[in-house]
Amino acid sequence: MHSIYQYQEFISDYLQLQSKTKEPKNLYEPIHYILGLGGKRMRPVLTLMSAEVFDTDYKKALPAALAVEVFHNFSLIHDDIMDDAPLRRGKETVHEKWNVNTGILSGDAMLIQAYQYFEHYEPTVFRDLAKLFSKTALEVCEGQQWDIDFENREDVTIAEYLKMIEYKTAVLVAAAMKMGAIIAETSVENANLIYDFGLNLGLAFQLQDDYLDAFGDPETFGKQLGGDIIENKKTYLYLKAVEFASVEQNEQLMHLFSIQPDDNTDKITSVKEIFDATGASKATQNTIQEYTLKAFDTLQNINIDNEKKDKLQSFGENLMGRKV
Repeated sequence: MHSIYQYQEFISDYLQLQSKTKEPKNLYEPIHYILGLGGKRMRPVLTLMSAEVFDTDYKKALPAALAVEVFHNFSLIHDDIMDDAPLRRGKETVHEKWNVNTGILSGDAMLIQAYQYFEHYEPTVFRDLAKLFSKTALEVCEGQQWDIDFENREDVTIAEYLKMIEYKTAVLVAAAMKMGAIIAETSVENANLIYDFGLNLGLAFQLQDDYLDAFGDPETFGKQLGGDIIENKKTYLYLKAVEFASVEQNEQLMHLFSIQPDDNTDKITSVKEIFDATGASKATQNTIQEYTLKAFDTLQNINIDNEKKDKLQSFGENLMGRKV
């Protein structure tokens, strides 16, 4: 198996080979732009890693890995439009750099391109990949809709929130891993277990993303700090704060999440103080740890050697130790 850095290089090199100049440029330039912003490329790395875990050359998994990366970035373009987000990975979002219509259309093209990468595979593997991908893509849309719905609801439960982030984020991480298993043509049991590993790691990842949105380092986070607070999103932090808050704290939190001031600095500071004072910050960190350990427990049942289990666990530990 290779290092994370090597997998990232393999993906970047393969992406460069696919980046041909096409017309109309206003459709394809935004695609090249968003893909060129990089990031950790966690999901496609997991596809390559999963293939090699099950004794298959990573090269065979490159088209599927790129399908995952293109789809993920398509969803980011559209998410940023819905959230009216100014920054993505520290750079202008596509709809800010071009316009909303361009962001919508370029995103649509990316969704189609993602499916085209499965054409590199033989019919049986193609069928299994496309079936998993379609299921996952629809779940991502369902998760996004729940996310939007929750903004206007005052009765969102912890269970509902966890289901939302499972669909919006975790299922794509899980599918990325299962795709590597499908390409390697390992057992159904192995493929399902690696999916569960990815699902729990994805849940931990999204909970940590929510945490970093409020408490991350603005120099390294890459996105607008406090964006979820500005948008009045009912994150795990918020829901735990509501659960633990005193009457006075709850009233203050409800007020803060009902306003949208021109300058959000004081609002963000006040909300973060409530998150800390109620114990919501600590509870969120504990839940992140729980899902991470659950993912690691799943590894023990996969039929691979211990060295490969250690490699997957090391990846998870590095991922959950991130600051961005």
